[in-house]
Amino acid sequence: MSEEKLNPLEYADDNRVAFLVVEWKRLTQAEKDAEELSEVDPSMKDLVEKEMREIGEQKEALMKQMTDIVGGDNEREWPNEVVLEVRAGVGGDEAALFAEELAQMYLKYAEAKGWSRRSLSESGSDLGGYKEAQFEIKGVNCYRELRFETGVHRVQRVPATEKAGRIHTSTASVAILPIYKRTKIEINPADIEVETSRSGGAGGQNVNKVETAVRIIHKPTGIDVRCTSERSQVQNREKAMKLLASKLQQEQDEREARERAADRKSQVGTGDRSEKIRTYNFPQDRITDHRIKESWSNVEKIMGGGLGPILEALEKAEGGENVAE
Repeated sequence: MSEEKLNPLEYADDNRVAFLVVEWKRLTQAEKDAEELSEVDPSMKDLVEKEMREIGEQKEALMKQMTDIVGGDNEREWPNEVVLEVRAGVGGDEAALFAEELAQMYLKYAEAKGWSRRSLSESGSDLGGYKEAQFEIKGVNCYRELRFETGVHRVQRVPATEKAGRIHTSTASVAILPIYKRTKIEINPADIEVETSRSGGAGGQNVNKVETAVRIIHKPTGIDVRCTSERSQVQNREKAMKLLASKLQQEQDEREARERAADRKSQVGTGDRSEKIRTYNFPQDRITDHRIKESWSNVEKIMGGGLGPILEALEKAEGGENVAE
């Protein structure tokens, strides 16, 4: 992080770096004094230049120290790893099919962005689609771009199984769970219950013979996570613990966001997973985001991964432009 990106004066009240800010101010004043001396007495130019170089080196060292201490704040806000979670909602088999289509939409968008992606766990329905599925996505700014996708997505269309041609309404929920390198959440081992089972999926004979799949239940909240993607129980447990911490962190963030909602003018909302955020109307070829009251056509293209314009509009709204009171 460069000096232009980190302004030490903004951290004067931060106990972690306050003493460094004081020293940075002292060196800045010394720079000004040296410059004034050079203007008053040109014969001191060589001595002043040497002193300025030394001051510059000291300030650079201070900036590195401050960046090391507070630089994690950016990662805390914009991690480069998320878990995409989709769940079928109201609508039975059609909701499960829609949940899978939503997952594929995000995975295709991730592919176009050059982000890595892999399945963590999938639970299918009898006629296809997902009852629930989780995918790991890694890439620069992936959380920043996808963070507004958390919520309930609604689809209106004629299902393939509908003989009378009636339009059905179904829902699926999406959660974008950031995986932080640093988190405020501490999990008490006494609060969790760990279950193991056979993965029963692809990956060779080993996964079907050894109990590598891990499910962790957080007893105080009832939140449970499952990971089957790794070949060992230890790896799956480690990944499941990260996912649990992320879910607990998001629950805390949602609670804090609701508490701030009265003072927050953004249209984008609180990121609550129960909030209905978007409708996909296939007969009218229209997708509407209810938070910013904007619509887009060409549903097939967007479902094929072309949701860039929607994400850009949400980012713009969050930035304060065209924001409703």
